[in-house]
Amino acid sequence: MLKLLSSPLLWRVLVIIWAAVLWWLSSQSKLPSPAKFEGIDKIEHTLYFAAGGMCFLLGLRTAGFARKTTSAILLTVLFCAITGLLDEWHQTFTPGRSGGDVWDWAADTLGGFVGAWLVLGVQNLVARST
Repeated sequence: MLKLLSSPLLWRVLVIIWAAVLWWLSSQSKLPSPAKFEGIDKIEHTLYFAAGGMCFLLGLRTAGFARKTTSAILLTVLFCAITGLLDEWHQTFTPGRSGGDVWDWAADTLGGFVGAWLVLGVQNLVARST
């Protein structure tokens, strides 16, 4: 199991699946929301992009790239920011969706940072315990 988790291919495939699900979600005219309160969509964006950022960063690290903390965080945030921007643009072509929401994009970018921070934090904890 540990060998599988340390495989760059696993994390790359998960990023591709994550991006495909994102594309599919952005193609939907209306999405159900589990709760009805102001700002829930920003939380959903942040959590979804945190998951994508985690997979992206793990793909980099297991392949031996982005060993420095700063570059790992910057590359992950950049990946999520660009993907979020493309997602917002894609939504402008989806009937019933507006797209181009700068606050959704900010939540996507924040999610990338949160995902990178979580992965690096767990890696630090594991390194200290060994």
